[in-house]
Amino acid sequence: MNKSGFRLVSNSALLLCLALLAFQVNAQREFDPTRFESAIEAFEAKDSMSKPPQGAIVLTGSSSIARWNDQAAAALAPLSVIPRGFGGSVMADLLYYLDRVALTYKPRAILIYEGDNDTFYNIAEDKIIGQFEQIVARVHANSAQTRIYVLSVKPSVARQSVWPQAQQVSARLSAIAESDPLVHYIDVATPFLKADGSVMTDIFVEDGLHLNDKGNAIWGAAIKAGLMKVEGQFE
Repeated sequence: MNKSGFRLVSNSALLLCLALLAFQVNAQREFDPTRFESAIEAFEAKDSMSKPPQGAIVLTGSSSIARWNDQAAAALAPLSVIPRGFGGSVMADLLYYLDRVALTYKPRAILIYEGDNDTFYNIAEDKIIGQFEQIVARVHANSAQTRIYVLSVKPSVARQSVWPQAQQVSARLSAIAESDPLVHYIDVATPFLKADGSVMTDIFVEDGLHLNDKGNAIWGAAIKAGLMKVEGQFE
């Protein structure tokens, strides 16, 4: 085999390896929730030093919640909240850790942000929705009156290619909320869109995905408005 042929084979092998690696990463994100065990243990260690109050609102979900963990209490005051976001998670991860990140606190309400990573990793829409329905069922089996707030998937510069899929997931989450009086849908997508329907570009940090201070202010205001309609009366 000549040198050019060797390079061609080598390049093909490299591309195959990269493709397999990408597949393995995606599969791990979908099927291996134990990668978050250390993050969940950190929450539990924190709880052992200072027990959160019962009857508060648990905030959980992927990185848009996790990166907001330290700001949420101030942004949502006077609501009592327990921030338990774990970045990089998908709906299956929340289902797996539901007892430890939410139900253990005996919350009056649980706010969920998932679907962003799910749609980016091409997890099937029916699977995402089915897992959310399992979460709802488990919450209500544990406490029949616990309210669930589910956020729409937010738009972002980095994930414009899967925005149509994200909108479909959000529409189905909204439909579940319409049919269940204990499930409430909060639209955090519209506040991030310009008049022409495109996403604002000055609300993200450099990665084009996670929110900067301006983005977090918009995010927090939308979430607080959605929660206060019902939860304000319990403070």
